[in-house]
Amino acid sequence: MRAVIQRVKHASCTVNNEITGQINHGFMVLLGIEDNDTDEDLIWLAQKIANMRVFSDENGLMNKSLEDVQGNILLISQFTLFAATKKGNRPGFTRSARPEYAIPLYEKMIVELAKLTKTKIQTGVFGADMQISLVNDGPVTIIIDTKAKE
Repeated sequence: MRAVIQRVKHASCTVNNEITGQINHGFMVLLGIEDNDTDEDLIWLAQKIANMRVFSDENGLMNKSLEDVQGNILLISQFTLFAATKKGNRPGFTRSARPEYAIPLYEKMIVELAKLTKTKIQTGVFGADMQISLVNDGPVTIIIDTKAKE
């Protein structure tokens, strides 16, 4: 799994001119899933996201977590995070999990993040043409890959 975590002042997802999810303060998370991702990857990543300390404390240091600042999460499925760009100029997406495998993991991630953060997770619509609007805060952007635990 890959996640791009952006600290935001606010973010929203719109599908067919309808807002499907929005937050005022917290993380906008783009989540990519590949065929060999497991529940173990999901749990590890969810814990990283929920406990990531990138919000400023009273001294201006990034020491506070989502819970500390009462932030929320907007979770967006993003198969393009596994784009293969080695050959040519047209990315390939064969590493991205097919919907029948990815959707259950995406839905489990929603449940796991809600459990860890004790908040309702805002979402996009899996596989839909989504328009994402956000205001980065910082900007702070963290990329995590469960196969390269750095």
